[in-house]
Amino acid sequence: MRYRRARAKGGTYFFTVVTHNRDQILTEPENAQLLRQSIKHVMNNHPFKIDAFILLPDHLHCIWTLPDEDDDFSTRWRLIKSTFTRQCSDKYKRKATQSKGLKKEQMIWQRRFWEHQITDDNDFKNHVDYIHYNPVKHQYAESPKDWIYSSFHKYVREGKYKNNWGSRQNIEFSNLIGYE
Repeated sequence: MRYRRARAKGGTYFFTVVTHNRDQILTEPENAQLLRQSIKHVMNNHPFKIDAFILLPDHLHCIWTLPDEDDDFSTRWRLIKSTFTRQCSDKYKRKATQSKGLKKEQMIWQRRFWEHQITDDNDFKNHVDYIHYNPVKHQYAESPKDWIYSSFHKYVREGKYKNNWGSRQNIEFSNLIGYE
C-alpha cells in the first residue's frame, strides 16, 4: 500500500519528525545548532515559513506554511534530514541493517514523518498549543517557558501567550490524536 499525503499549494502543515529508535540526540547543543543550520540552508533554496517549533531530545514538532504555488514539503524534509545526517558527528549515527537491495545507511531519523494539513484558525491554534506544551507533556520542563528549544518565547514576545501559560496545568489535547 502506498502512503498518500495531503497536499495543498501554499498550505499550512503540522509535522512530527522522530529520530531513529527514538535516540535522544537532538537537544545535544551541537545537534540543535546543526539542525538550525540545516533548516536555514534548505530555506534559502526552498522557502517556507516556520509558524511554530519545538525540539525535544528524540523528536520535533513544527508548523510550516509553504509559498502560494508550492506543496512540496517532502523535498524540504528530505533535504533537512540529509543535510543534518551528512554533517552530524559519527557518534550519533547508527548503522541500519542491510535489506533487500538496499545499501547500509547511517540512521539518524525515522524514514517517514507525520504531517497534518491545518484546516482552519482553531486547528492552527490547537496545534500551536500542542507544540508549546509538549516539553511539559513529556516531563522535560515544568512550564513551556522553561524549555529553550521552542518558539513559545517568540509567541510570548508577540503577546500571543502570557509567560506563565501552561505552568502547572494539565492541558488536554484529545482532538489531536496520533501525535507523540
